Amino acid sequence: MSDSEFHRIKRLPPYVFAEVNAMKARARAAGEDIIDLGMGNPDQPTPQHIVDKLIEAVRDPKTHRYSNSRGIPGLRKAHAAYYKRRFNVDVDPESECIVTIGSKEGLANLAQAITSPGDIILVPNPSYPIHPFGFILAGASVRHLPVGQANGTSTDIDSFMIMLERAVRHSVPKPLALVLNYPSNPTAEVVGLDFYRPIVEFCRKHGIYILSDLAYAEVFFDGEPPPSILEIPEAREVAVEFTSMSKTYSMAGWRIGFATGNKKLITALARIKSYLDYGAFTPIQVAATAALNGPQECVEQVRTMYRQRRDVMIEGLASAGWTVPSPSASMFAWAPIPEPFAHLGSLEFSKLLLQEAKVAVAPGIGFGEYGDGHVRLALVENVHRIRQATRNIKEFFRSNAAGAAASKDPAARAALLDPEKAKV
Repeated sequence: MSDSEFHRIKRLPPYVFAEVNAMKARARAAGEDIIDLGMGNPDQPTPQHIVDKLIEAVRDPKTHRYSNSRGIPGLRKAHAAYYKRRFNVDVDPESECIVTIGSKEGLANLAQAITSPGDIILVPNPSYPIHPFGFILAGASVRHLPVGQANGTSTDIDSFMIMLERAVRHSVPKPLALVLNYPSNPTAEVVGLDFYRPIVEFCRKHGIYILSDLAYAEVFFDGEPPPSILEIPEAREVAVEFTSMSKTYSMAGWRIGFATGNKKLITALARIKSYLDYGAFTPIQVAATAALNGPQECVEQVRTMYRQRRDVMIEGLASAGWTVPSPSASMFAWAPIPEPFAHLGSLEFSKLLLQEAKVAVAPGIGFGEYGDGHVRLALVENVHRIRQATRNIKEFFRSNAAGAAASKDPAARAALLDPEKAKV
């Protein structure tokens, strides 16, 4: 029996990262030292005071029982206090906030809660995979809005509004929702409040919900901190925003996030979650409360660490002859494929980097068709390893650029990707 018989599974394309991941696993099994810049998985330990609070809470047997699918009251209050402190936004912790098991779970379950088969969702492309596929799994159709093609510059709001208006005008039925993600994964683009204002006005006028993914709110390096769409007072009429503890506090495996904003959407998410889960383990929620209410020096330390890694990576790649825009936020660099290799596409170029430079990256095609001219590099290795990665890449470019340029011939291209075939 094949899993292709199942309706929702058939709506999912092949996992484009699987081939690179399989190559990486084989290389490591053979004893090769692979520098993994592929997955955005924080490598630092969770701050000790947060771990200590978890240990303290887990020793209380009362915390071993079912929790609350909406999140314990103390954590929701701490999150509301964070919004007031960081964005000067007042949030009702009872009606405008819910704790999620990571922002990814929250978005996917909200999609299940509000989507009817055939609904149309507007999603930037390239984008983090859950943004389109959370809705595709719920039965929706996705209309893509091309973004992030301007070499690291912020998306132009005038161009975005033209795309948005055209998409709404030519969509039947009218789109249900628009997904936004700034700072962006994978492109690392950032926007200001002036970007959000006309979008909020437009979506209010047309009755379109906005789902804003702000998972990288605290991972910023240059300029103003990324804003919340909820800083626009009218936004809560149509918008809900997802945030996460994963990157801010190096708590990725703890799976704690939040949805905040429009009461109708929060109620819908709470309703469906009440059927699906009992919330995150209570000690984890207690520890997350301590993270939000406690000392925040650890957050600045995370920013400093990622900034140092970014600078080393961008400088090292430049010395290798690879010009990559320096991200002002997120934990990623969005790198255009160098010209001699551009015709290979992001998947085959990623395989080449892994095979020849021993560096794993994420192929841009995995984030949508408009990402195929780029690869994503995550700042998840220490400075020493990043320097080694850029040295490896420099040597790879030196020895392979000429061959890559000549490899537009299919046979030569196959041989470049698999030298054993050249011997046949």
